[in-house]
Amino acid sequence: MKASKLRDMSREDLLQEESALRERLFRLRFQAATGQLESASKVHGVRKDIARILTVLHEKEEPKQGKK
Repeated sequence: MKASKLRDMSREDLLQEESALRERLFRLRFQAATGQLESASKVHGVRKDIARILTVLHEKEEPKQGKK
C-alpha cells in the first residue's frame, strides 16, 4: 500500500486498516510456525505496511515544527 493513499485516509480508517493488517500478520506468523507459509516475503510486506500506517498516524498527530 502506498503512503500517498494512506495520507488520504481518515484516522479511523487507518486504525481499522492497522488492526486488519495485525490480524493478517498473526495468521502469517502462525502459518510460518506450522510450516504452511508459502512465501516469507508476505510477512515482510505486511510488516512494512503496518509501519507505513504508523508513520502516517504519527504525522497526523504531531503538528509540524520548524527547524531551529
